[in-house]
Order: sequence, then C-alpha cells, then structure tokens
Amino acid sequence: MVQGPSRSAPVADGDVPVRDGNARNAARGDVYPPLSLPEMFFSSVAVDPSVTLLDFLGRKYSYGQIAAQARQLAAGLQAIGVGKGDRVGLFLPNVPLYLSAYYGVLLTGASVVNYAPMWSATELAAALAETTPRVVISIDVRALLDTVCEARVRAPFPTLVVGRLATMLPPFKGLLHRLSPRVGRIGGKGVLPLSALLRHPEPDPVTIDPLHDVAVLQYSSGTTGPPRAVRLSHQNLTANARQLEEIDPWQGARDVMVGVIPLAGIFGNSAVLNRTVLDRGCIALLPQFNPRDVLRTIRRTRATTMPGVPAMFQALLDDPSLTRTDLTSLRACISGGATLPDLLKRRFEAAAGAKLVEGYGLVEASGVVSVNPFSTPALDGSVGRTLPHTQWKLLDRDDPSRPAPPDEPGELAVAGPQVMLGYWNDPAADAAAFRDGWLRTGDCATINAEGFATIVDRSTDRMQVGGVTVFPSRIENVLLGHDEVREAVVIGIPDAFRGVSPKAFVTLRADSFETGESLRNWLNGRLPADKRVLVVEVRDSLPRSLVGKLDRKALRQEEAARARGFSSPG
Repeated sequence: MVQGPSRSAPVADGDVPVRDGNARNAARGDVYPPLSLPEMFFSSVAVDPSVTLLDFLGRKYSYGQIAAQARQLAAGLQAIGVGKGDRVGLFLPNVPLYLSAYYGVLLTGASVVNYAPMWSATELAAALAETTPRVVISIDVRALLDTVCEARVRAPFPTLVVGRLATMLPPFKGLLHRLSPRVGRIGGKGVLPLSALLRHPEPDPVTIDPLHDVAVLQYSSGTTGPPRAVRLSHQNLTANARQLEEIDPWQGARDVMVGVIPLAGIFGNSAVLNRTVLDRGCIALLPQFNPRDVLRTIRRTRATTMPGVPAMFQALLDDPSLTRTDLTSLRACISGGATLPDLLKRRFEAAAGAKLVEGYGLVEASGVVSVNPFSTPALDGSVGRTLPHTQWKLLDRDDPSRPAPPDEPGELAVAGPQVMLGYWNDPAADAAAFRDGWLRTGDCATINAEGFATIVDRSTDRMQVGGVTVFPSRIENVLLGHDEVREAVVIGIPDAFRGVSPKAFVTLRADSFETGESLRNWLNGRLPADKRVLVVEVRDSLPRSLVGKLDRKALRQEEAARARGFSSPG
C-alpha cells in the first residue's frame, strides 16, 4: 500500500463539520457511492464464483460456495422470522461459517452483532442483554457452546443456531474432531443445528439503505473502560474497504492474506474480511494464533500479506522455525492494535524480508484511519498518514472546544466516511464522542508538517507525576530499546512523595539474567528525574486484551487490588 497525496495534512477548524462522513462527502463531492456489504460481496462473487475465497487449514472454499451457503442461511433465518431491524449475534472463531453467516445475516437486512469468542459467560451475557439478538450463531466446540448456553440462561434469546466444525475441516481433521472430547452436544429448547436453516436456496429480497442501516454492532476493546457497542453502517464498512483498496500498489495482483486476527474484531473484519472480498483475494484462515502454524500457512499458501498485532510479530521472531521458513511470497505485513516498537519492526523486516508497517484505527472508525506508506520511507514511531478522504486534527487535551497549542500533543480527532453512526442506545456517549462533528478518539498525538501522526498515549493513560504530565509510552519506548526486553507496559501507582509514580512491567528474552532492579537502574539513567520509575517488575507474561494488545487496564486493577490488600487491617 502507498499513501495518496496530501489528503493526510492537518485541517483547519473551518472545514465542513463531519458526523458520520456523509455530510462531508456530499459537500466535497467525494466519490464513494453508497454500497451495502451484500452488494460488495456478491459483486465479487459474480466476477468468478470458482475462485478460492478461503483456505481453511488446507480445505479450500470458493466464492461461489460461501455465497450459496450465505443465501441458504439468509433464507433460513427469514423462515424463522429474522428481518430488517433485527440483530443476529455471531459467537464464532475464525471458521468458514463466519463468512457465510456474516453475509447471510446482512442479506436479511438484519444487523450482525460480533461477540468475541474469547469472552466469558459473564461478558457474553452482558452483551446479550444489551443488544437483544433474535438469534445467535455458534459452533459445536464445547468451550464455546458451554459459554453461550450459560450466558443464555442469564440473558435469554429465542434461538441458538449451532454449526458442526467437523463439516468445515479437511476430511482427516474433521474425522479427528468428531472423535475429540472437545465436541459439544447440540440440543435443547430453542437450539437448532445449522443444517436446519440450509433448506431454502434463495432468500426474499430486502432493500438496504447503506448510509443509515446498521450493518454491524461492534464492541470496543474495553481496555480503557467498559466495552461499548458501536453502530457501523454498510457504507462505513464498504467505504473503509474502498479506502484500503485505493492506496494498494498491488491492485490487480492476486492477494493471499493470512487471516489469524479475529474476524469478530474490527481489525480483522475490515482489514482482512471486507478488504479481501472487495479485492477478490483469498484468506488463509486460521482459528487461533500459533507461531508455527502461521509460518507453515505462509509457506504452504504463498501468502502475500499478514495483518497482526505487535505481539504476533514478536512471537514469529521468537519461533526457531522462522529461519527455516520461506517467506519470499510476503509483500508486506501490517501492524495495528498497539504501538509497534522500532526495534521489533527492524528485526522482523530483517528476518522475514518483508516490509512491516504500522497503521492506526479504532472501532468507532470502522477499523482503519491511517497507515504508513509501503514504497517510501516511514517516519519512525508514526502511525502514518490518513487514508484517502479522511482528515484529522488535534484538540486541546483539557478543553476540546479549542485546537491544541502549537507544538504540543493534543487529542486526535478524525473525520471521514468510515466514522461510526454512533453508539448503541447511548446518546450521552454519542454526545461525548463528537465535537462539532469530529470523532474524538481519546488518543493523544502529534502531527508533523507532512501529515504523519505519532500516538503519544491514550488521554486516559497520561499521569500527573509531581505536577508534571508523563506519557507511559515514552517510558515504554526507552525500555524497549534494551536488548533483553521483549515487552513493556507502564502504569501509574500511588506514591506518598509524588502522588503518582510510574511503574514498569516487562517480559524478557529467553535466558536473560536481568532483574527488575538492574533494569530500573538502566532505565532511570536514561530518563529525566521527573519521569523516573519507582519499580520495574519482571514477569513471565503480561495480560492481554481479547485482540492480543497488552492490557494496561488489567495491570491497574491488579495494583489497585494489591493496594487494598496492603491497607486492610491484619
């Protein structure tokens, strides 16, 4: 992908206000005609239905096969009463059924609700109660089936549809799965096997308004607060796919994308699923991340692209089989979801022989806002420049009604056709999220004269240390420059002298002899006095969010619980 011309420059306050991008597009005459997700999908199918859309652990599925099952499923859902205005939940890992269910639900005019397959029953029940689906679709993997059935007791919904994983796998793997104790039993009141819905070949036609109809309710990660369901229109999602297509220097070349990040998450939904479908490429789909399986898949499928989070690229680097794997097919890899350390970027590019670029996005912007260029030098530490027809600017962190002071970080605000319709049944959150039509991201950033943005930190992550504002990411970047440090997270903890002091948590490379004390001394020798850490804690692993990001919120909760324990009477 290469970045377009100067569309990414910071914009003046007098530009046309933006809500969901539609008003701005009309005012500027931008050309992204209204397009629904089913229209986009079936247009790609029509070009050549025999082309492979999915390679799932060696079993191939054509565009025509996925389209046929999507139509059958849509007709089956209509037969049990699902229609426009309803919601259908997907509690699915990366399996072929996800694709046919996703486009099949949308064919009925209903909205997809993505429930993360890693959620606990408690988390799932809360989301079910909030979004009230008519149907939830899952598979017969015992862990998933047990979770959704337990959640259904707490938050009832009419119908649970369950697909059989064995029917989606290559024959031998399917046989092994049938014999596995991991298989759950399909049965009970209101539970239907998927096959019961696949008896009608064609659904009734439904009119979809791409600009205003909700295609997907997508939950935010919840790493800085409670997860929120975000309303994304068909146009939001197809516009984002078209934006990514517009900056692709390999347009017309067959793309094989490694699909290991969850399709149920916004990064996977936009950058893997919809982007690949628009481009008529192939997804080499994996149900979970395992470094060796990913490397084998790249070699076997001659994959050209892999989106992932930094922890995945670090894990690939750490796997001994990397040096024995032919990665020459890779054109580029895209990192998102968390800050990509410069050292990791350089090491991975040297080992894999493929460019690794960082992008930036959020659920509220349908996945992707910016990306670094592939064919020209990137700015170290930057998340790149905006996608076409996207704008951003900086707001004052303490008073978002004003622009940020010159040469200071500000809260990043974005505008474009991919910006959400709003939150689900939460007008107060909508009001707080937008400022004069601009989406407030909650991320502190800088933007240079060439339009490259660098994320400094989440607004909620900055800490006041003795009256001085400290951004955790700046300390983390210093720590990640140490040869023995693999990962680093910094949070603020109570300090009787400074009020709050930074504390660092790290994981180390194998066989490292560094200690928390030696790392603290090394780190503090490279930091100004007002930013020095109180403690460096070495751990075997660090908590992660559902999409693999390091979870600062979980560490804060641990420290708060520890502080309460210390303050409790013996």
